[in-house]
Formats: sequence, C-alpha cells, structure tokens
Amino acid sequence: MLPAEGAINAADTAWMLVATAMVLVMTPALGFFYGGMVRAKNALNTLMMSFTALGFVGLAWALIGYSLAFAEGSQWIGGLGFSFLADVRLDARGSIPHVLFMAYQGTFAIITAALVSGAIVERMRFGPYVAFITVWSVGVYAPVAHWVWGGGWLGELGALDFAGGTVVHINAAAAALVIALVVGARKDYARQAIVPHNVPFTLLGTAIVWFGWFGFNGGSALGATASASLAFVNTMFAPMAALVVWSLLDLQRTGKATAVGAATGIVVGLVAVTPAAGFVSPLSAIAIGGIAAAASYYALLWRARTRLDDSLDVISAHGVGGVVGAILTGILADRAWNGVSDGALFGNPSQLAVQALAVAATVAYSVAGTYVILKLIVSIAGLRASSREEGIGLDVTQHGEEAYSRGEGAILVQPDRSR
Repeated sequence: MLPAEGAINAADTAWMLVATAMVLVMTPALGFFYGGMVRAKNALNTLMMSFTALGFVGLAWALIGYSLAFAEGSQWIGGLGFSFLADVRLDARGSIPHVLFMAYQGTFAIITAALVSGAIVERMRFGPYVAFITVWSVGVYAPVAHWVWGGGWLGELGALDFAGGTVVHINAAAAALVIALVVGARKDYARQAIVPHNVPFTLLGTAIVWFGWFGFNGGSALGATASASLAFVNTMFAPMAALVVWSLLDLQRTGKATAVGAATGIVVGLVAVTPAAGFVSPLSAIAIGGIAAAASYYALLWRARTRLDDSLDVISAHGVGGVVGAILTGILADRAWNGVSDGALFGNPSQLAVQALAVAATVAYSVAGTYVILKLIVSIAGLRASSREEGIGLDVTQHGEEAYSRGEGAILVQPDRSR
C-alpha cells in the first residue's frame, strides 16, 4: 500500500536513492545473464530485449502504470489520480519523497517485463516484443501490483510478498509460459544442440543481478530500518544455499558442476527469498534457498524433455522458484522477526492458504491477460521471425548490427516481408 504522508527522513531517503539505482542496474545485468546463454548471432538482440524495457516500460509506468498500481481505486485496480505523474511530488510518503517511491516501484515494473524475454529469445520479432512488454506492464503488471501492494484485495487478505514473489516472478513466469506457447519453439529446438556462446557474460550478469538484488529486497523496507537489514542478510544467504544445492545436484547427476548451473542456482535462490526476505529468519532463508534450488533443478530437467521451448527456463527459475518462495513464506514467516504475521509453522495455518490463493490468482490473471494482449498484437503484426531471419540471426535482421564483427563492413539484410 502507498505509505501515508509523514516526515522525510534523510537516512531513509539516501538508502532508497541507492536502492533505486541498484534495482535499475539489474535490468541491463539481466541482459548479460540472458545474453551469454544464447547463440552469438542473437546476443545483441537478447541484450536489447532488456535494455529496451528501461525506456518503453519505464515511460509507461510514469504515464499510467504507477497510477493503476498505487492511486486510490477499487480492490482490483488503481484509479487515474497519478496519471502523467499528477500529484506525484516531493511530499513525504512514509519517510521518503513520493516521487522517489514512484521511481523505485518503476524499477520493479521494468525488470518484471524484461524477465519475460528469456522465454522467447532467438525467435520473436523485436517490434511486437516491445509492444507486448509495454502493454503488458500496464494491463497485467500494474493491476497485480495493486492487488498486493496498492491497497487491493490480496493485500487486504494479508498476503505476504515482501519484494515481489507473486507480483514480479510468478507474474512474469506465467506470462513467459503463454508467450512461449504462442510464439512456438525455435526451428532448431530438439534438432541440434543450442549452447551458450559466452558463459562468462552469464556469470557477470549474475554477479551484478545479485548485487542489485540487495536493493530489490532491502529497499522494499522503504527505509534504512531493521527490516531492511533482515532482508539484506536473507538476500545474502538464500542464494548461497541455492548455489550449494544446485552444484551438489549437478555433481551427483553428471559428475560435473557447471557454471551455468551455478548462475541459475543463485538466481533461483534470489527469486525464492524475495517474497520472504523481510518476514523470515536467516536460517529459514537458507532453507528456502535450498528447497527452491532442488525444486527448480528437477523442474528444469523435466521441461527439457518436453516440446516447450522456454529458451532460458524462466518458468523453472522464476515460476517454480517464486511459487516455492511464496508458499514457504506462508509456512516460515515468524512474527518474532517481522512483527507482522506468523506462518503455519508458528501457529498460523491460515497464512498458508492466503499465500496459495495469491499464487493461484496471479497465475490465472497473468495467463489470461497475456493471451489477450498477444492476440491483439497478432491481429496487427506477426510475432514470429521468419525461418530465414531466425537462421541468419536476430542481431542482423532486427537491428542491422552484430554483437561480434566478422570483418570490415556491417552485414545488412533486409527484413523478410513475404509473410
């Protein structure tokens, strides 16, 4: 819920300025995390899918998304009171300026939309992708944010989501499932090995994402408080546990601990602790990270045996990790640490039911909303790159550039307009 008016606190404001910058940097870092795992001919396009969200989704948030998420409205969606940043000024909301609260929340909308790209890299045309994430951030992300954080019905029921397990990760993963199914598999999927072209890129992206996540979770306390400290520490330990569990599972199954596996494990741990970060003890955060890693690991192995081409396993990492984190929050939340609510393990089983309802409602709305938006875009323009464009690579066909030069002069290929 939008904090009530108060007095601006310098320490809280300073921390939130830093946290906002940290979360904003997570989106280009996500581009490197994703970009290293695709083939070289699609590296630039994959990076652009994240970088572009900074502009299109960021402006959509300022103009209308923030209002639909946080302005006074119904239980289902906010009103238009903050449209075009009307009345979003320097007055205090809680202990920070209102305009800073708006900007911080905007960084969440940006990275949530960018997360979806991992499911359709190497095959979706860039223009329709940009249209999709822009409309989706307004029509799907903003209402779900309102439900949980903006005074909506899930918040009123007491759903616990400290920094975005449902609003960000489950929401994005549900959208990723739909868009992967609608766009279809890559033409080479299950026919030849599709291997990462630059694993160090992925590790670099992971490191910067982890750094930014301290602002993602710690900043969600909206001040330099004890709650921020708890979230900060839990953001440190949960991915450590996930990294250990993922590496041990790799070693047990194949005898090798892979770098991509380590990076994925870290992200899964971060995802899983996000809803719980300010509600559970550090030991519980370690348990959440380890359990989520095991669940996501086996979900990823199962997905690889199907025809679902979720290119970079958004569903296994963010969907399964987010669901595990949200449900375990309903079990492991401890009022002794959070001062808000206990979970089932501490005598409040109803919290688990509320968490399950929040997960189900978010999945249902995101699936339906994503499908409707995609159908609207399809009625105007095709989503899928042609077989020829996909074969050449989306760097050249969508951007007229290459991530890695093959010699003097650019390779220019006209888009295939035969569809």
